[in-house]
Order: sequence, then structure tokens, then C-alpha cells
Amino acid sequence: MNLLFIGAGKMASALVGGLLKKNVFPHDTIQACDISSAAREQFTAKTGLPCVENPSALIGKADVLILAVKPQVAQAVVSSLPPRKDDVLIISICAGISITKLRQWFASGRIVRVMPNTPLMVGMGASCYALGSESDEAGAALTDKIFSALGKAWRVSEDLLDAVTAISGSGPAYMFEFVEALRLAGMKLGLPDELALELAVQTMAGSAEMLQQKIASPEELRIAVTSPGGTTAAALEVLEQANFRGLVEDLTRAACKRSAELGK
Repeated sequence: MNLLFIGAGKMASALVGGLLKKNVFPHDTIQACDISSAAREQFTAKTGLPCVENPSALIGKADVLILAVKPQVAQAVVSSLPPRKDDVLIISICAGISITKLRQWFASGRIVRVMPNTPLMVGMGASCYALGSESDEAGAALTDKIFSALGKAWRVSEDLLDAVTAISGSGPAYMFEFVEALRLAGMKLGLPDELALELAVQTMAGSAEMLQQKIASPEELRIAVTSPGGTTAAALEVLEQANFRGLVEDLTRAACKRSAELGK
């Protein structure tokens, strides 16, 4: 089984690094290409594998092509690719690019579209994938094998991927923004910058771990930490007055809408 990454940026480097670290595939079965010399150098530094500019010598041997380029250049990149195996499996991690478009570009329906997120870089990714019309259970199993090695993966219908993008794809940015807001607020309350950041990060990490361990539901855990008339209750009252949950719904709808627009 030979894998060829088309694009060797941060997500591709993280994927390959994780696959090698966990021995999911042998080193000599993974290849990569990128037109950017900087990306090639960073990929090699991260993974220890070579990365070429021109895929001509590799693509004919590839059983799986993983399209990992920016959505804005995806069509141009695909159109410039040399001939490939007729039965090659195409896995795309290009945000917003629909299976219909990928089918037109590759003239194949053996496609899997994946929406990963950046925590994949630290082995904590959340990835959802949808199958094209000619993809089979073997293609699904291989995709699950790749992305489960770097976090968790779920199979969904393609019509859910815009919502997935809004929750987990863009979600890390929401988390980072909230941590930054806590850091800034902590500084205004007199905390040193570094301590404010570390407290915010550790609090988010610890809270996430409690949820991962299924100690209780998010609502039950919130209630457990909120004493009537206490400090947390005072803070949550501010969130309620600001319609915090409504704001979160609005921002995820905006992300979902933009994802759908990118796919047209």
C-alpha cells in the first residue's frame, strides 16, 4: 500500500509524523510532493522523509492519493497531476471542496472527503469523513485507520460536513480565542501574563479531560461547580445576560454557511 501526499504543509506533516510514530505504515510506503521548497524542507524536518517537487516518478505507483493543499489552489493542482492508477483511492482534506467537484476533477468516484482539525498535530484530532459514490468499505476502513491514529474519526454523510466544519474544524479557533480572552482578563485582574495563560490553558485542559472521562454531562458538571450565590454563579449570570449560547449558535451558523459557500 503506497500513499502519496499531494501537498506537504502542516497538516500533511502532522499526519505523516503521527502515522510513522505509531507505525501505521512502513516508512518506505509514504511519499510526498509540494511545489514549495519551504514546505518540502519543513516536511522532511518533521517526518524524516524526503519530499519532491514533481510527483511524476511517484504517482503511478500510488494506491492512495491524499490531497492536502489549500482549497483555493486545489483544482489547479489536480489538473496538473500526471496519470495515475485507475483504481487509486483519493482522500481529500481540502476544506469546502465537495465530492462532486473532486469527482469532476479526478474523473473518479473513488473518493473520501475528510474534515480534520488542527489538534491532529498533537494526536488529538477530531476528523469526520464521507464516502464518494465508488468508495467501498475498504476505502472507509483505510481512511479510519489513518485518521484514528491521530485522534478520533467518525464516518458521516457528506451533507453533515459543513456542520462538522463549524463545530470541530473551526472549533479550535473558538477555544484559542476563549483562552486568550481569559488571559487578558486575568492580567487586568492583576495576574502576571504567564500565570494568567497557564491557568487558562490548564483549566481548559482539565475540564476537557473530565468530559473525556465521562464523569458527567457538560450540564451536570457546570451545575456541580456552581454554588448558589457564589462566584461561578455571578460569572455565569453575565454569560446568560449576554446570550452566550445564542452567540455560539450564531458563530457556528456563520462558519457552516461559509463552508457551504466554499463548496459551490
